Amino acid sequence: MSLFWIVIRRLAEIEAMAMSKKVITREEWEKKLNDVKIRKEDMNKLVMNFLVTEGYVDAAEKFRMESGTEPDIDLATITDRMAVKKAVQCGNVEDAIEKVNDLNPEILDTNPQLFFHLQQQRLIELIRNGKVEEALEFAQEELAPRGEENQSFLEELERTVALLAFEDVSNCPVGDLLDISQRLKTASEVNAAILTSQSHEKDFSQSSGQVMFM
Repeated sequence: MSLFWIVIRRLAEIEAMAMSKKVITREEWEKKLNDVKIRKEDMNKLVMNFLVTEGYVDAAEKFRMESGTEPDIDLATITDRMAVKKAVQCGNVEDAIEKVNDLNPEILDTNPQLFFHLQQQRLIELIRNGKVEEALEFAQEELAPRGEENQSFLEELERTVALLAFEDVSNCPVGDLLDISQRLKTASEVNAAILTSQSHEKDFSQSSGQVMFM
């Protein structure tokens, strides 16, 4: 196992400890950090991965020039990906879907779960805006057929439609769906899918180039 993945695993263990609310001393924390030996190259990859994932294109370009660390994707694609993420975060799901299809229509064609979650978010936004009849029609025509094919989708659809049964969503047991965190969750899922797609495209491009020069 490479040191890169050892670091990731150790950080995950530390995060799990934090989630369990286990209290550790400063000395214990520093000892755990000191026990992790990280190569500069691996640390640079971690930094670049963070900058690319979060969309800091200028910082990523500067870091690439200063450290010589190449990103897994073309930095020019970050702006388009961030536009999709922002659209979802703002509740403009239809616009986000259009932008994803402009980038690569196969992203949604090959990821039914992601497409369902985007459509679910569209339904949530309709309910948020008080468009009850439109929400019911959309749920029936676009989401119900997918729920019939997938039990987990059906459960999520039922949970979402339950929002319509409550006039006061503050006391609704599924009111969290209307929270900003739900938008962020969906945006994060879309962001990850686009990143994966772009990384695969780069790998394919490089492989094609290698074949051409053989």
